[in-house]
Amino acid sequence: MRSPLDDKLGIEIVDFTPDRLVATMPVAGNEQPFGLLHGGATCALVETIGSVAAAIGAGAGKQVVGIELNASYLRAATSGTVTAVCTPVRRGRTLSTFLIQVTDDDGRPTATARLTCMTLSGPQ
Repeated sequence: MRSPLDDKLGIEIVDFTPDRLVATMPVAGNEQPFGLLHGGATCALVETIGSVAAAIGAGAGKQVVGIELNASYLRAATSGTVTAVCTPVRRGRTLSTFLIQVTDDDGRPTATARLTCMTLSGPQ
C-alpha cells in the first residue's frame, strides 16, 4: 500500500497493530526554503499513515479516501527523522477518525493532526 508520493518523501511504515500505526519520514529533502520541514510534507505523512490505518480497518474489497485533515504545527524540525503515531478515535462503517502525533528525533512534538476518512464499497 505505497504511493509514488510516499516514495518521493521517504515515508516508511515501521510498526502497526489494530490500534496503533507508526511511520517515519526524513527531514532532508522535504524542507521548505528556510530549511524547516515543509508543512505539506508533514500533511502528506499524516494523510498516508491515517489512510493506511483506515484501509486496514475497512478490510479487503474496500477503498478509503480522506475527507478532512486538520493539522497544527508545534515545533520546527530541521534535521533527522520525524515519527508519526496514529491512533483511532472512532472507526465506523463509513467514517473513521484518527489522531496523529508527529515528533522529532528527540521525542519533541512537531505537529498534531486529525484525519477523517470515508470508506467506499470498492475501487472507484
